[in-house]
Amino acid sequence: MNDIQQAVALLRRGDLVALPTETVYGLGADAMNPDACAKIFAAKGRPSDHPLIVHLPDAEQLPQWARAIPKEAIALARAFWPGPLTLILKKHEDVPDLVTGGQDTVGLRVPNHPVALELLRAFNGGIAAPSANRFGRISPTTAAHVREELGDRVPLILDGGPCQVGLESTILDLSRDVPVILRPGAIGVDDIARVIGRRPRLRGEDEAERGGSVAPRVSGALAAHYAPRTPLELVAGADLLAALQPGDAVLARMARPGSLPDGVRWVVAAPDAAAYGHDLYAALRDLDTAGCRRILVEAPPASPEWSAVIDRLGRAAVGSGEDDET
Repeated sequence: MNDIQQAVALLRRGDLVALPTETVYGLGADAMNPDACAKIFAAKGRPSDHPLIVHLPDAEQLPQWARAIPKEAIALARAFWPGPLTLILKKHEDVPDLVTGGQDTVGLRVPNHPVALELLRAFNGGIAAPSANRFGRISPTTAAHVREELGDRVPLILDGGPCQVGLESTILDLSRDVPVILRPGAIGVDDIARVIGRRPRLRGEDEAERGGSVAPRVSGALAAHYAPRTPLELVAGADLLAALQPGDAVLARMARPGSLPDGVRWVVAAPDAAAYGHDLYAALRDLDTAGCRRILVEAPPASPEWSAVIDRLGRAAVGSGEDDET
């Protein structure tokens, strides 16, 4: 029995399997099996009302998971699937409430990774798969990260190498009258607008327009998330050197200066947004285990192409320095 066959057998009997995607590694279970999905929440220490994203082998299975599917969803699936775009749609009545967090919506996507697609096609069904890490912590982008995070909580880890994108998928809400990006990712506002002919709102814009938050709850949208245990602070580039103290770690866009306080570890990040995002979680994991007192991150530019990176760093800063709940 090869690894894919073993993974399918585990999923069919209600066990967990960690799988690679192009974004991050996921902790997968049969999405139609509530008992199996409950094991995801237990392994991660994840709140039970926090919805899961369901990964599909292809867009042809959309009607099994969603109802009243808008034409825009079909167009976006054709344009970006397989790929890092999750669509929030009205759920089919058969989808378990545990998967949706008790909501009337479900998040769906087709991942763009050969191992994930092989598994999904062999399983021929939906796999619920949030990131394969302890809840709120740094997402894993290699199989080794999954082992470090979850150990024997997951019976099988499919090793597909480092993730190509490195940041979680864009989440686009199509369950209401206006499309809204609830989590930024590699597929941006302009990419979506080119396909559907109108600009999606961003979450903050939508809340201001409607006078409060009415959006569905989705993965990775809590204020504290993607966080190292070491306290993390975002610092403007102009203030970075003045903020340094002995024993700090730094993730910077600028070159290492000639003189630094004692014990400072300085890492120069990739200059462009895509490469920075690809490297971000691995870099934060390395700095988190370096024994430094703080992680200072030079704030990226406030431009659209950096929106996903800014989102993750902001949430990481809020959640950093906290102990795991379970």
